[in-house]
Amino acid sequence: MKSIKELMDLTGRTALVTGGAGHIGQAFCDTLAEAGANVAVLDVDSDRVEDTAVRVAEEWSVETMGLTLDLADEKAVVAAPGKVAEALGSLDILVNCAAFVGTSKLTGWVVPFEEQSVDTWRAALETNLTAPFALIQAATPLLRRSGHGSVVNIGSTYGVVGPDMSLYDDTKMGNPAAYGASKGGLIQLTRWLSTVLAPEVRVNSICPGGVARGQDPKFIKRYEAKTPMGRMATEEDMKGALLFLASDLSAYVTGQNLLVDGGWTAW
Repeated sequence: MKSIKELMDLTGRTALVTGGAGHIGQAFCDTLAEAGANVAVLDVDSDRVEDTAVRVAEEWSVETMGLTLDLADEKAVVAAPGKVAEALGSLDILVNCAAFVGTSKLTGWVVPFEEQSVDTWRAALETNLTAPFALIQAATPLLRRSGHGSVVNIGSTYGVVGPDMSLYDDTKMGNPAAYGASKGGLIQLTRWLSTVLAPEVRVNSICPGGVARGQDPKFIKRYEAKTPMGRMATEEDMKGALLFLASDLSAYVTGQNLLVDGGWTAW
């Protein structure tokens, strides 16, 4: 029987993290690298991609590479897994962390439902749902070959439950339908793929709760009051969940959605 240390060891494996230069994405890159994996950092900002790849390589003494691309670019998305395997030797773990979250300045996004834009809806689904589908499909032959193939999709509590719009009163924040619908679709894609790609590839998802990142103090106070743990999440709160699902710690786990939300959805 393997030890816990052996089960969590990712030495010799390669991970691709989309949104890898973002807040949670960087925490995930560090987690995988600390466990011994080589890491490909994929994001849309070339400077942040390269900075993250260099930092992770230096800090954890693993091989890394940066991939700068827009997840709306289908040809680039489909080509990414092959580039990673060619550069780093394999592809064993795929983490779909990138997300279209929009901004309050985006037309038809943080507005009442009646004003939400179909074009913005499509853009959100393209990044949050279509791109993971295409990327997993392109990566499947490599993941099957791995012997340890694991896909971890990053959803959201709002892919599981509806929003309480009173949280956003008197703030510039909001909760568009496209975000929740795309994340809900990603969770169901996870379940669908888990049965289709088994037994060679495991597919699971993580749904983070709200992560503290300098939001309006009124929102934070309301959110914390509705959370059993009494606080918003941090990026560090997500690291253990990712390592569990990416490694052999969860070798007999597939098709599951792990809510890391401080109890938000338990009420």
